[in-house]
Amino acid sequence: MLAATFGPGQVAYSLLWFFLFVIEVWLMVSVFIDIFRSHDLRGWAKAAWVLLVLVFPLVGILAYLIVRGDEMRAHQVQMQEQEMLRRSHDQHVPAQWSVSQELARLYELRRDGVISEAEFERLKAKAIEREIGGSADAGADWKHAASS
Repeated sequence: MLAATFGPGQVAYSLLWFFLFVIEVWLMVSVFIDIFRSHDLRGWAKAAWVLLVLVFPLVGILAYLIVRGDEMRAHQVQMQEQEMLRRSHDQHVPAQWSVSQELARLYELRRDGVISEAEFERLKAKAIEREIGGSADAGADWKHAASS
């Protein structure tokens, strides 16, 4: 009965508004991801952007895209590069590489800011454990020997 009262123009108009709503939600999620991914924004600035986007969605999204659009793109490119480097490192570490070569490469990645200190420590422990043979006791012995 409801479908009989809607004409083809009204259905198209309703679909247009539905897709505009979907686009707005998608942009809002993208903006939120960028806000929380941004290391150059501090706590109160992030809170202000979140409030602006939540209280005035269309104005907040447009303002964020105008004011921080270039940083938004830079963050996306940086994340893609970091992900590619991580994948290439995890998948293409040659078996003939020595632990010292792998640690040197990890140090370069940390120095260049590609991986964090925690990631560096995790990958370093993984490389050393692989060299020793995967034994947790051997890793503890290595650490004990290194500290002596």
